[in-house]
Amino acid sequence: MSVAFLPFLLGYSPVAFPHNPLASGDQEQLAALVGVLLLALFWLFYKVGSRRKPPQRHRDLYFHAATALCLVAVLGPLDELAETSAAAHMVQHMLFMVVVAPLWALAHPLPQIAAGGGRFLSLIWQPMFRLTLHPVLAAWLHGAVIWFWHMPVFYLLALENPWWHLIEHACFIISAGLFWWAVLNSTHRNAPWALLALLLTLMHTGFLGAILTFARAPLYGEGRELEDQQLAGLIMWVAGAIPYLMASVGIGSVWYRKIP
Repeated sequence: MSVAFLPFLLGYSPVAFPHNPLASGDQEQLAALVGVLLLALFWLFYKVGSRRKPPQRHRDLYFHAATALCLVAVLGPLDELAETSAAAHMVQHMLFMVVVAPLWALAHPLPQIAAGGGRFLSLIWQPMFRLTLHPVLAAWLHGAVIWFWHMPVFYLLALENPWWHLIEHACFIISAGLFWWAVLNSTHRNAPWALLALLLTLMHTGFLGAILTFARAPLYGEGRELEDQQLAGLIMWVAGAIPYLMASVGIGSVWYRKIP
């Protein structure tokens, strides 16, 4: 990846993004611009730091793949569909929580970002990352964020207000990032707690998915289709469970092999 990636990251390509909030008006445009600039800054710190502390090739690929997917989820046609479809909105949420976040965690980008952004950035994230020493606590925080933003009143608030929508996305990405960092970078000593954190998250997200699937009326507005909501529930319940199960198998097998 070269600096040529930056214009793409800024999201000004109308060909790549038929729906582009940056081309919308007023508050939606401004909120989208802030989100893209934050993502671009994140990428820029990593890119500058990579020249000072070159990452392993596979981790570099994980980072850029996650960043590109995050950009597509925010600026691509999926974002437009999410305004009217609960299923599309759920796909967007799942991309943030079970694809982008674990890829960033596997990328281990903190040394590069610290090298690119200086000591100031380390002072910001160090207090947050103390939470990752306790996988179950990180799981509780992430779970609280998931349930909060899937309550009808806050779900609709995020749809109607672009600034709250930006905050919602940030909450999902940050809490999921801390959760996956705690789980995927767990030591042999706290591997059982990482497995418990995965089980807890798998259970409550499955329960939320089941609520959406078996509800007898639309929960997010009377004008929305019940079938679309049920599909959203199945996406969270079934498809969303796969990364948690894969991580559980991987961590469990490593832990088992290291048991004396």
